[in-house]
Amino acid sequence: MIALKNLGVRVGTFQLSGISLEIAAGEYAVLMGRTGCGKTSLLEAICGLRAVAEGQVWCQGREVTTWDPADRDMGYVPQDLALFPTLTVREHLAFALRIRRVAAATIRQRIDELAQLLGLGALLDRTIHGLSGGERQRVALGRALSFHPAVLLLDEPLSALDEQTRHEMYALLKMLRSRTGVTTLHVTHHRHEAQTLADRLFVLENGHVREASLAVAS
Repeated sequence: MIALKNLGVRVGTFQLSGISLEIAAGEYAVLMGRTGCGKTSLLEAICGLRAVAEGQVWCQGREVTTWDPADRDMGYVPQDLALFPTLTVREHLAFALRIRRVAAATIRQRIDELAQLLGLGALLDRTIHGLSGGERQRVALGRALSFHPAVLLLDEPLSALDEQTRHEMYALLKMLRSRTGVTTLHVTHHRHEAQTLADRLFVLENGHVREASLAVAS
């Protein structure tokens, strides 16, 4: 689960304040809002990449507000994917596990599992050069899921994809949620995306978050 309690974030002269929400274990929540409203800053605060000015971040019943990102049990896929041009797909999938000093045999097993789950088997020894947008997105998802996080944070993961690939990713994200049970917070500004994927919808506007009906997502 994820809980934010009166969270405040400041970025220069921009600020969010009094942000409170709770997402139960296993739920798929979508956060919508206009460009520049602070959605990415909020995700960065949740996963520990941005300091919070006030309030608390909770994950799995533990307050993690001051914890390092690697200790929060959260997988994060930024909007630009942040893939490394010199690493192969295999190395991307192993990256978070090696940082955590997981045994080599366990890493190999997890890479095989992820390759099968995400349809990456034929791409494991390729770098990201030449991969399609959908393939790159699968690599980024695999890296974020590799260590079995309790929470998955997705920052506009489908924004750069064409319509056909977007629909393929809808099916993939639904399958991942079913197979892994990971609690997910997915940022987007696309109404149809929210209605297709979300159990619950939150809207960020005027520096505050409110819960909204999926039937009238806007």
